[in-house]
Amino acid sequence: MKTTRPVLALTMGDPAGIGPEICVRALTEPAVLKRCVPVLFGDAGVLARLQTGVKAKYPTVSLQEWAQLPRATGPLVVDCAAIAAAKIKPGKISAACGRAGYIFIETAIQAALAGKVDGVVTAPIHKESLNLSGVKYPGHTEIFTALTKAPRSCMMLYSDKLTVSMVTTHIGYYEVPKKLSVERVLNVIELTAQTMRLMLQREPRIGVCGLNPHAGEHGLFGRREEERLVEPAVAAARKNGVDAVGPLVPDAVFTTGQRKKYDAIVTLYHDQGHIPFKMLAFDTGVNITLGLPIIRTSVDHGTAFDIAWQMKADPTSLYSAIKVAADLARGRQKGAL
Repeated sequence: MKTTRPVLALTMGDPAGIGPEICVRALTEPAVLKRCVPVLFGDAGVLARLQTGVKAKYPTVSLQEWAQLPRATGPLVVDCAAIAAAKIKPGKISAACGRAGYIFIETAIQAALAGKVDGVVTAPIHKESLNLSGVKYPGHTEIFTALTKAPRSCMMLYSDKLTVSMVTTHIGYYEVPKKLSVERVLNVIELTAQTMRLMLQREPRIGVCGLNPHAGEHGLFGRREEERLVEPAVAAARKNGVDAVGPLVPDAVFTTGQRKKYDAIVTLYHDQGHIPFKMLAFDTGVNITLGLPIIRTSVDHGTAFDIAWQMKADPTSLYSAIKVAADLARGRQKGAL
């Protein structure tokens, strides 16, 4: 089957952050245009005020015009008209910016569910601004899971140096043990294995971390979460054909010699995976939400308010996220997904 360039929705992210400037660069980046047709869901007024220095080579349409358009064939901006651009204070937390960021995401998800785009690539939002706007989802992963009605999902950080997925994400440490279950750990192991099969075109080897120091040391630390939750999940995954190993000692598994034994490592909470990943692949890492009916990837960095609207932001992570989304979309075109 002949594949065509996938159409990918880019969401502008928080308008007061670096999302607008890295997204507008993507619309004219030759490497991006070779891989996909980018459609930016954002705000035309923000782009006009930003003064990026990027010569416009793309049309802008309203939401109403977008609804009437057939499949996009070239770079495009969909003006969601979600915020008064003149009132934005770059680099500042704002309920209005949080709400606008959510509208960009919601509109792009609707386009993906309707089949008008082949995947969604998100620029960073600011969680405090999002919360101030009345949107109570803690982050992108939870928004996508809820709006797509996915029965199970998880976050993965992917790179050629290290790949990790998380059983829990945006919750406090005291909540983590209460959120763990054999079913949840097993779901993340299986989702991770499914995605890595697509990435590698072979059976992956999956490592699974323990929760406590030294993976609990046989009950010396913690409340035997390793024996009660991780070991049964790993055993069930292996019974289902996944090459999974664990519980592994969390600090040791990320050393050079150990991490190379695994194609991906399942971690039990946010920083257990994020810290080693960002040490190794901050500029090139890609955030993928697994388990959704649509493709979603993202940059692996925040809004960078300290340099917002200065055209200093490095778009490398966004370009990496676009590449991964395009590869996954082509996999679906070929029937691999």
